[in-house]
Amino acid sequence: MPDVVSDLHSIGELARASGLTVSALRFYDSAGVLTPALVDPVTGYRWYTDEQIGPARLVAGLRRVGMPVPEIAAAVRAEPAEVHRLLDAHLRRLADGLADARREIVRLRALVDPAPTTVTTLLLSPAELAAALDAVRFAVGANPELPALSGVLLDVEPDGVRLVATDRHRLALARAGAAVDGPPARVLVPVDLVDRLRRLLDTADAREVRLTVAGVDLRVTVAGRTLTGTALPYDFPDYRRLLREAVGERPAAYRIPVDVVALRAALRDPAAPTLARKYAGTPLAVSVLGLDDSGGLRLLHPTELAAADPTPDPVPDPVSGLRFGVNGEYLLDALDAAGCPQLVLELDGPIAPLAVRRPNDEDTFSVLMPIRL
Repeated sequence: MPDVVSDLHSIGELARASGLTVSALRFYDSAGVLTPALVDPVTGYRWYTDEQIGPARLVAGLRRVGMPVPEIAAAVRAEPAEVHRLLDAHLRRLADGLADARREIVRLRALVDPAPTTVTTLLLSPAELAAALDAVRFAVGANPELPALSGVLLDVEPDGVRLVATDRHRLALARAGAAVDGPPARVLVPVDLVDRLRRLLDTADAREVRLTVAGVDLRVTVAGRTLTGTALPYDFPDYRRLLREAVGERPAAYRIPVDVVALRAALRDPAAPTLARKYAGTPLAVSVLGLDDSGGLRLLHPTELAAADPTPDPVPDPVSGLRFGVNGEYLLDALDAAGCPQLVLELDGPIAPLAVRRPNDEDTFSVLMPIRL
């Protein structure tokens, strides 16, 4: 034992060499991240090799930047390329967290020292606003425990307004051009006011929509009729971050043309094949989609899954079987809301979020979460 120990470093020596404390080294030992090369069976002393100094320094650095323990454990055992990937992912998480903190601090400052109420007025086309509302209304949340999702976000920009809705399982976005007078504004419009406005837009003599946002107060005038309401007092999720997480910024691996009429008919067929799954303990009928010989979308029968070669990743030959599961009712909602006979479905693989887009329209689309088969 003495000859072996003389070639090793005590826990105190490794602490000084790595920048970790002795207690931290004990913690990472218990967590299986950095296990000693030898533990004296009598004294319980921990001993480490020269080769463990580098990993210990890596652990110390990752600890300083707040990387979660499971990812630290993965980094210690990973090849350099994987460590870089983990660092990039953690850096994005830190950046998103900083952005969230900045938004929360702005909100807190406003609570401490409220700014004067600003007024923003928008002049919009009734038809364009109606189309935008139709494109997002289906994705409004109905869970009373998530009140921040129970409306449509109006994100006013210098030349228009972006409409956003989500219920966590799907996200819908649309945009309407507008003449804007006043500063940018973000208001969460209650769904009942959204529905009343949508009905008002069908008025035959509607020529122009005047929408005024004054703090939390909303006022809409259409064809001499006026609606008023109050914005919901909740912070809507950062939809831009949700989009980055869901579909990213690079082109999708698959862009699949969708014949809306044919797919809608297949999904609505009472005899349409589905796969039984459970979500949160509740039975869920999953529609399984794949590609036909021409690369178009088709509804698969569950028995076809057993015959195919299952793979968690996209395969080079689409005919050999890209398959993914969706909530058929949610997909029908997205197809109906798009209001277009031809759509494009974008995804990166069978477990990646699906983006349903209108051709040549970057502003109106919805994102659905897939269901693992």
